[in-house]
Amino acid sequence: MSIRDTSAQDHRLADAGVHGRRRRQWALGAGAGVLALGAGAWLLSGWSASGVSVSAERLRIAEVKRGDLIRDIAADGRVIAANSPVLYAIAGGSVDLKVVAGDVVRKGQVLAEIDSPELRSKLAQEQATLASLEAEASRAELDGELARSTARKELDQAQIDRVAAQRDLERYQRAFEGGAVAKVDVAKAQDDLQKADIALSHAREDIGRQGRSTSLDARNKRLLADRQRAIATEAQRQVEALTLRAPFDGQVGQVQVAQRANVAINDPVLSVVDLSVFEVEIKVPESFARDLAIGIPAQITNGNGEPFAAQISAVSPEVVNGEVVSRLRFKDKQPPGLRQSQRLSARIVLDTRRDTLIVERGPFLDQSGGTSAYVVSNGIATRRPIRTGASSLSNVQILEGLQPGDRIVVSGSDQFANAQTARISGE
Repeated sequence: MSIRDTSAQDHRLADAGVHGRRRRQWALGAGAGVLALGAGAWLLSGWSASGVSVSAERLRIAEVKRGDLIRDIAADGRVIAANSPVLYAIAGGSVDLKVVAGDVVRKGQVLAEIDSPELRSKLAQEQATLASLEAEASRAELDGELARSTARKELDQAQIDRVAAQRDLERYQRAFEGGAVAKVDVAKAQDDLQKADIALSHAREDIGRQGRSTSLDARNKRLLADRQRAIATEAQRQVEALTLRAPFDGQVGQVQVAQRANVAINDPVLSVVDLSVFEVEIKVPESFARDLAIGIPAQITNGNGEPFAAQISAVSPEVVNGEVVSRLRFKDKQPPGLRQSQRLSARIVLDTRRDTLIVERGPFLDQSGGTSAYVVSNGIATRRPIRTGASSLSNVQILEGLQPGDRIVVSGSDQFANAQTARISGE
């Protein structure tokens, strides 16, 4: 058996120049392949490192920028009367209504009358007692005058008796010196003079004591009468309060009893609305309630878009369904033609931060407490620590961690499951 040679497999080689160019082309192609494999490996490593992929359609991304942060509150308000008192029954009885709901009334106009026989009887009794005490006080004053008059009469009589005793003593002394009377008669005259002096002294003391005694008695009687007069005056006021009158010019609001119905003491009868002064009631989120205070300026806009200056007049201390009720009062003038329960727009400016770093407000603040945010770059969201400041209804201030132009996920970051990085498909 013969052995075949390899001549059939032999090929002619090109010259050295052509061979060199082909080798360089192969080297360049191989290098490009290596670079492509490296880039693919880098992308695969980024995707594999994130471990989470979320569609961009399910996220809201906002750009960090510089601007003015205006902390304000915007809300729809309801027009209410600033003064709308409810009139109550001061005593039980039958109600006689003089008006109906919606009637325009003037100050002092009779709105209703309550018939209370018990209160009227009490007034009559107190007035009778007052008349009796006043009569006693007058009699005490008259008795005092009579007692003082009697005391003065006794004093005058004692003075006369003393003068007479003095004259008798002088006469007896002259007669004794002339030998007409005995010495015993002179001594008796001297005793009579001493008795007259004692009687005069007592009369003077009695008139002082009598005056003080009668004055005290009359004063006590007068004080009792004055006390009873105050009781009778209060009873008279209560009877007059049975007639309900309009406290100001306005309109009858709600009538809460029927005609001729019996009411108990302190039952509501009707309300009166002051149509000259209105306020706007708004509901503010609880998170802004701590920044509200009486006197903070506000702005109220009517249906025509015309602004009116206002200020906070009241803030409720109670939180209901996560909101706090506040009232705004017009400062200079109020819109003409306001109606009860009319809807108006209100805006309260709490603070303004000029030329600061801000970004759109979103749920990311609640999810991280404002301490971190996901920064988006090249389709990859990376978690970065940040520090936030003041916030408004639409924006939040960025203090640290972000720069102008950074794009962060403001809504939907909860889908990242707290991963350090996440891939955003479709970005």
